Amino acid sequence: MHDVIVIGARVAGAATAMLLARQGANVLAVDKAAFPSDTLSTHQVQLPGIARLEHWGLLSRIAAADTPATRQVRFDSGGVVLAGSYPKFENVDALYSPRRTLLDTILVEAARESGAEVRERFAVEEVVLKNGRVTGVRGREPGGATVIESALIVVGADGRHSPLAKAVGARTYNEKAPLTFAYYTYWDGLPVEGGEMYGRDRRLIGAWPTNDGLVMTYVAGPIDEFHAFRANLEGNLLASLDLAGDLGERARAATRAERIYGTANTANYFREPYGPGWALVGDAGLAMDPVTGQGISDAFRDAELLADTIADALDGARPLEATLRGYQRARDQAVKPMYDFTVEIASLAPVRIEQQLVYQALERDPEQTERFLGVLGGTVPLDDFFSSTNLRHLIGLRGIAKIAASRLRPHRVGLGRPTGTEAAVELHPITN
Repeated sequence: MHDVIVIGARVAGAATAMLLARQGANVLAVDKAAFPSDTLSTHQVQLPGIARLEHWGLLSRIAAADTPATRQVRFDSGGVVLAGSYPKFENVDALYSPRRTLLDTILVEAARESGAEVRERFAVEEVVLKNGRVTGVRGREPGGATVIESALIVVGADGRHSPLAKAVGARTYNEKAPLTFAYYTYWDGLPVEGGEMYGRDRRLIGAWPTNDGLVMTYVAGPIDEFHAFRANLEGNLLASLDLAGDLGERARAATRAERIYGTANTANYFREPYGPGWALVGDAGLAMDPVTGQGISDAFRDAELLADTIADALDGARPLEATLRGYQRARDQAVKPMYDFTVEIASLAPVRIEQQLVYQALERDPEQTERFLGVLGGTVPLDDFFSSTNLRHLIGLRGIAKIAASRLRPHRVGLGRPTGTEAAVELHPITN
C-alpha cells in the first residue's frame, strides 16, 4: 500500500511525486512514456516557475544543460515596439525555455532521488474504485503481468484527456472552447538576442532560444483557420513568420532542425480537482490557451499546492477531503485573473484605441514596460497593472477622455467612473 500514486510523470506529476517524497510520503509515480521523451509544449517556464525550480534545487541542472536564460524580450504590437527585461522575482530574473526531453527527465530523476518510485512504460488500464472511492490503479509494464497498486489517494497528472478525470466524472467549469491553433518548430542558425513576441492580424508569433543552440518559433492563429493552415503547413508557417519584422527572413536564412509540431487542442477549462480518494493536477485539472505560455509554471504551482495539501492530510492535521477543498480554492484564486486574460488574448481581437494609448505610453516609460512584461510573465498582478491608478498614470486625462469618447462597454479591467470623465477599458495586449 502506497500513500500516493501519481498517474503521469511529466512536469506536474514528477514535481508532485518529488515534493511528496521529500515530505516523507510513500509515492509511486507511473507513466506510459520512457524518459527522455518529447511532448507538445509551450517550452516557456515563466519566472514564478523558475523561482520554484531554484527553490527545489533544480535550476542549476537546467542551466548546466546549456539552456539559455532569457532576460531580454521584445514585444512588437505592429504599431509599437516595446523592449526590456523582466522584473526580478524571488531572486530570479530570467525565464528559460527548455526542451521537454530535458525538463521532464530532470524532474523524474529528482523524484527518484527524493525517494519516490517511478515506473516508466507503465500503462494504467483501469482506475480501481471501491464503494465510490478511488483506491488504486490496475496496469502493466510491457510484457509484464497485470498488477494492482493501492494507495490512500491517486493523483491524476495525466493531461487534458485525463483517464482519471473521466473515470470519476470530474466536473468542468468556466469552460471555453478552443480559440486558437498552435504550431511550432526549431531552427538552427536563427539569431535572436532574447525572446521575441509579435501581435499581427489574426496571428500571434514568438521566437525563444532553447537547448542545443536552437530557436523555437511559435505561431498561433484563429481556430477556424486550422484546417486551411495545415493544408500548406510549411508555407503558411513561413508566411506567418514573414509578418513578424525580419523574423521570416532570419528563418529562411537558417535551417529548420526538426519537423513542425502543432495542435488545435487548446480548450480552456477548470476541472473539479478532487473527490473521494483522488485529485487532479496540471492539465488534468486546469488548462488554458498556450498563447500566454503559463502551463508549466501553473503545473509547478499546483504541484506544490497539492503536495503540501496531501502531506498535511497524511500527517493527520486535517481530513483529506477538507484539505483538498482548500487546494481547489487556492488554485482557482491564483489562476483566475490570468485565465481570463489568456482567453481575452486568444480571441485575437483587433487593437482598439485604449490599447494603442497604453502601448504608446509604455514605449516612453521603461519602468512601466518592465512591469507590463512582468504581467505577461506572471509576476506582476494583473489587477495592479490595470488598476485605475496605474492606467491614469500611463495615459493621463487626455487619454481617458479619448477612451470615454469611444463609448466602450464596461469591463472588469477598468478605470472606473468616479468623476464622470472616465470610461472602463478592455485590454487585449498582444493582438493587432
